[in-house]
Amino acid sequence: MFSQHPLIRIINKLSPVQLILIFYFIAVIVSTALLALPVTHRHGVDVPLIDLFFTAVSAMSVTGLSTISIADTFNTTGIIVLALILQLGGVGVMAIGTFIWILLGKKIGLKERRLIMTDQNQTTFEGMVRLIKQILLVILTIEFIGFIILGTYFLQYFPTAGEAYLNGFFGSISATTNGGFDITGDSLITFKDDYFVQFINILLIIFGAIGYPVLVEVKEYLFSKSDHQIQFRFSLFTKVTTLTFFALIIVGTTFIFLLDANHFFSGKSWHEILFYSLFQSVTTRSGGLATMDVSQLTEQNHLFMSLLMFIGASPSSAGGGIRTTTFALVIIFIITFARGGNSIRLFKREIHDEDLLKAVTVMLMAIFFVYSSVVVMSIVEPYSLSQLLFEVTSAFGTVGLSLGITGDLTAFSKVILMILMFIGRVGIITFLLMFKKSKNTGKYHYPKEKIIIG
Repeated sequence: MFSQHPLIRIINKLSPVQLILIFYFIAVIVSTALLALPVTHRHGVDVPLIDLFFTAVSAMSVTGLSTISIADTFNTTGIIVLALILQLGGVGVMAIGTFIWILLGKKIGLKERRLIMTDQNQTTFEGMVRLIKQILLVILTIEFIGFIILGTYFLQYFPTAGEAYLNGFFGSISATTNGGFDITGDSLITFKDDYFVQFINILLIIFGAIGYPVLVEVKEYLFSKSDHQIQFRFSLFTKVTTLTFFALIIVGTTFIFLLDANHFFSGKSWHEILFYSLFQSVTTRSGGLATMDVSQLTEQNHLFMSLLMFIGASPSSAGGGIRTTTFALVIIFIITFARGGNSIRLFKREIHDEDLLKAVTVMLMAIFFVYSSVVVMSIVEPYSLSQLLFEVTSAFGTVGLSLGITGDLTAFSKVILMILMFIGRVGIITFLLMFKKSKNTGKYHYPKEKIIIG
């Protein structure tokens, strides 16, 4: 029988995490093949395979780091293909797969629900299919509105309506998925004095990075009846994520200004300072778009922005990094421990010990990955440690900001960045669970003994 085929038996033995990682790897391979097609390239352009593979990984992980010029490499067909890859990476392989299953009238079984739960970083089977429908509805609506607004506004910048709406289409998807790619050849530096374009992109980046469950809850609150709104209770995840997310934006904006007050921002007007600082703070959540050449900032600012990119976006979003909730739990845990507390309490709720253990694990493993990558790359690259740290955290946080050295890195360093982008997109917990063994059914425990700490 077909079910007895060796390949089917192997697949059935794989865990949901392992299947998800395989699906993402297959998606990257297919994306590379599509981007390698001559029909997607401008006339006379020949791109090395390593750079196409890097672009596919960067797009699937919605990072935006690139070793080639998107504007000079791909034609309209290639740009549309790249936008579709960004969409797949931003929403998630299983979310798109679920949408296709629903369109084909397929039943979403238990195994498929487990895959969706893993891909969306959820903790329960309940409402998985409904969540995916809500996510797709909210994200596609946001992208469509962004496309119409930007495309129409760009009519004053581009000679034809086709170019204007193509830029609006790609720009809306790139910002909402936190992809960070651009087809202008200069990111958003062209619009450094156009605060309307910047404001729309800030909103789109926030929508893509704050977490899809947050958007779904806000949608349900706004469109519920007034009497239901009074009884509506936002989840602890939404409260912690939203508070941490916007606190990081405010702190980021403040320090980005202060660290360059006597350098880049010297002599600039208040509105230039506000939008430069605000946009760079928002884009370090995972956006990757830029309104300025970030290499003009001081080294101290590069280090600070590296920290912001290391933290990244929220869980169940288009962004990467350790995620905002991880950062929040670790900081609150340190404060609680210093005050002699024995449990973490937030918004009249206690945090599960398992969640705290995951947060600490993610933080430690992320530091290990970033530190190891910088050390290894410093051996083969001529750049300073701060430059390498910036590129590494940009890749791990799936941000896409660069100091302009990505294209000049060796193939070895590009592979390291690709691995970091992949880990940053799927999440460290998901990546570690790939190596998880089956549970030990033993019920015995060894005697416990204290050791000296600190």
